Amino acid sequence: MTALPGETPGTDDAPAEDAPAAPASGDDAEGPSADGPTADPEAADGSSEASADGSEAAEGSSEASTEGSEAAEGSEAAEGSAGTAPAAELSEAQAELAAQRELRERIEKRKAEKAAPISAGGGLSGTAADLLAAVRAVESGEKAGTAFFARTAPAPSPAPASPSPAPAAAQPSRPSVPEAAPAPQAASPEALDAVRAVLAQGGAPEALARPAVDALGEQAAELLRTDPWHLLAVSGVRPEQADGFARALLGSECGPDDERRTAALVGWLLERAALQGHTALDAAAVRTALAGHAVRDPDTAVLNAVEEGVALLFREGGDAEPDEADAEGGEPDEDGVREAGPAEDADAAPARMFLGLDRYALAEESLADGLARLVNTCEKTADWTEAAAAAPSPSAAELIRTVASAGLVVHNGGEAARAEPAALIAAARGLGLRALGATHSEDGRRRLAAATGDPTTAVTLAGLLSGAQGPGRDEDEALALDLLVVLDAPQLDVEGAAVLVEALADGARLVLSGDPGVLGSAGAGRVFADVLAARACPQVVSRTPDPGPIGELVSGIGIGELNQVDAPGKEVVIVPVRDAGEAVHRTVQLVADSVPRAFSIPAEETQVITVGHGGAAGTRALNEALKQRLNPGPGRFGGFDPGDRVVHVPAPGRAVPGVVRSADGEGLHLDCGGVPVVVPQERVESSVRHGWALSAHQAAGMRWPAAVVVLPGDAAQGLSRPWVYTAFGRGERHLSVVHGVDRALPHAVAEVPAQERTTRLRPLLEALPTPDAASPTG
Repeated sequence: MTALPGETPGTDDAPAEDAPAAPASGDDAEGPSADGPTADPEAADGSSEASADGSEAAEGSSEASTEGSEAAEGSEAAEGSAGTAPAAELSEAQAELAAQRELRERIEKRKAEKAAPISAGGGLSGTAADLLAAVRAVESGEKAGTAFFARTAPAPSPAPASPSPAPAAAQPSRPSVPEAAPAPQAASPEALDAVRAVLAQGGAPEALARPAVDALGEQAAELLRTDPWHLLAVSGVRPEQADGFARALLGSECGPDDERRTAALVGWLLERAALQGHTALDAAAVRTALAGHAVRDPDTAVLNAVEEGVALLFREGGDAEPDEADAEGGEPDEDGVREAGPAEDADAAPARMFLGLDRYALAEESLADGLARLVNTCEKTADWTEAAAAAPSPSAAELIRTVASAGLVVHNGGEAARAEPAALIAAARGLGLRALGATHSEDGRRRLAAATGDPTTAVTLAGLLSGAQGPGRDEDEALALDLLVVLDAPQLDVEGAAVLVEALADGARLVLSGDPGVLGSAGAGRVFADVLAARACPQVVSRTPDPGPIGELVSGIGIGELNQVDAPGKEVVIVPVRDAGEAVHRTVQLVADSVPRAFSIPAEETQVITVGHGGAAGTRALNEALKQRLNPGPGRFGGFDPGDRVVHVPAPGRAVPGVVRSADGEGLHLDCGGVPVVVPQERVESSVRHGWALSAHQAAGMRWPAAVVVLPGDAAQGLSRPWVYTAFGRGERHLSVVHGVDRALPHAVAEVPAQERTTRLRPLLEALPTPDAASPTG
C-alpha cells in the first residue's frame, strides 16, 4: 500500500492542529444539553446510543454499538416526516410505516385474543404457566417481588428455553393483511399550542412541542400534565431532564420511586437498548440501571412496569415446573424462595429473566412463525437440475439446487458473491417463476439489475413493500411472487423482516443473502445472524472471492487479519496523519484533487466514511470542510445550497443519499438517485444532513467508485472488525485510508468482534420444526 503521487505523508501546507481529546460521554452521542434537548440533524442518523444502564456512549463506541440506528429523531419523528412527504417518496415512506403499524395492530389483536386464557390460566403450560404463577404469587403476597429477580452469580449462558415444537403436520397459517392504515396526520395547531403551554409550565424548551405530539399524539398535553415522565418518549430527552420537568409540574407529589417515573424509566431503558440492536434486556441489567437512576426498589419497579404493560417478561433456562422442582429438592424459605438442592447447585444453571418491549417480542414471534410457514409450505420436489447445470459458477449452481428443494435458504458471501443470487433469479425466471431480488438501497438495486441484465428483476425493499416497485399484491393481499431473494440481508431489522415475511404467500421461497461480516441492521434485532445461528434452514456459503487488492484486504479483515496487500495500481493507499486537523485537510485534498487526478474519479463519486458524527474529524467537521471546498455557499435553504450532497432519512433505518436541487414553499427539493423528493420545511432539520461524509452504518449496502476512510486519533474507541470490514469495502476501484489511530486499527480487526445483541429470535427458531435444516454447503 502506497501514497498517491504527489502526496508526501507528514508534510502539509496547513498548520497542524493539536489532536483533540476523546469526546466526553454523551458528546458525540448527541445527548441533549442541560438546558433541554434541541433539534439536531445528526439525530437523523440515530447515532445517540445508550448502554443498558442508560448512560450515553461516546460517538465512537456509540457508532459501533448501535450498528447504525440511522433513524430520524426516533420512529415517531420519522413517521411525521413521512406523513408530510409528497409524491413518490410520500407513498413509499408512508406505506413502509403503515406496514409496521399493521403489524402492531395485529400484535394488539393477538394480545387481546389471548387476554382471556391468560387471565384464567387454563390454557397455559410450561414457561408461560410459571410466569403467570409468579405474578399471582406476588399479587397475593405469597412471595416477595424480589423472589423472581434474586441476584445470582454470573453463570455460563444456558441453552435457551424453547416451547414444544408443533406437530409436523400442523402448517402455520398466513394471516391476512389488512388494508393500509391512513397516513399520519400533521399535528394540529391546537395540540401544539397546548403542549407548548405545558412545556413552558415545566420549564422545558418549546421546541419539543412538535416531537412530543409526534411521539404521544394529539393528547400529548394531557398526558404530559398527568404523567410528566411521558416526556422520555421524545427522542433525545434524558431522565434527569424529565425529572426536572416533573418536579416543576408536580412539586412534592413526585419522588424517585413514583410508579409513573419507574415505569417510564423501564420503557426508556428498553428503547435505548433497541437503538443498540437489542430486542430484550436481562432483568438484572435493568435493575442495575434503575438503581443508577436513584430508584430505591428496582425489583418492585420492574414488576410494576410489567403489570402496567410497559414491558413483557420472559424466562430463559430453568425449565422445571414449579411443583416438580419443589418436589425434587429444596423447601421454600419464609419469603417463598426455594433453596436449590445439591444436584441443582452442581448441574443446573439458574433461570434468567428478560424484559422486552411488546412490539419487538411479538415481531420476533411473528417472524419465527412466518419463516416456519415458508419452510413447511414450499414444494420440495422441484427439479431445477438443468438450470443449475447452466449456472455461471459452482456456487451459483449450488444455490440453485438448494433453493429448488427448500422454502427458506441462507446464502452468504462477499461483494463478488452477489452474482450468485442474480444467477438464481435469472434461472427461476427461465423456469417461469415470478422471481425478484430486493436490496437495502437504490444503489444496491442498480447493481443487482446490472448483474441480472433486466431492470425489472430488482427492487428496493421499501419500494416492494409500499407497492411502488415490484409486481404488487395478489387477491389474498400477498406479494405476487414465487421467489424473493433479499440481498443485504444483514440490514434487515426484526420489525421490517416480520412485515416482509407476512407479505409472502404460502409456498413462496425466500432467500436471505448477505455478507455476515458487515455491520448489522439499523433497527433492533439481528435477523440474518439469528437465522444463521439457529440452523433452521439450508445454508449456502459462496466460494467466490472478492477480486483485486481491495477484495484481498477486506477478505483478510473478515478473518481478523489486517494484511499489507500488493496494489500496483494504487488501488489501496494509506495516508498517515498526526492529528484530526491534518486528517480533515488530507481528506479534502484526496476528494477534491488527488483521487480525481490519479484515477479520473470525480469528487461526486468519492464517498468519505468516518467513525462518528462529532469530534474534530467527524462527519460534521468533514462535511463542513468539504462543502467549503466543493460547493461553497451561504446555506440559504435551511443550511443547504443547490448542489450540496446530502443524506435523507425518510423512515427509521433508511439513509438515502441525494443532491439538493432547489427549495421553495413546499420544502427542500432533492434528487435521490434519480427520484425527486421534497422534504417539508419542518422536517428538513431532523431528516436531512450533508452527505459528503457518512458513517459506516449509513454507507452499508452501498458502494462508490472510490472511498476515503478517515480514522482520526479519537476514533480508536469506535473501531471494531465489522466497522473496518464495512468501511473498507465501500470502494469499488480505490480506497484511501486517512490513518491516525496507529495500532488501534490492527487491534480492532484482530480483537474487537461485533457487539452481541440480546434477541429472542434464535431460540424461537430452534424450537420450530426444521425439516429443511442442513449443514452449510458450498
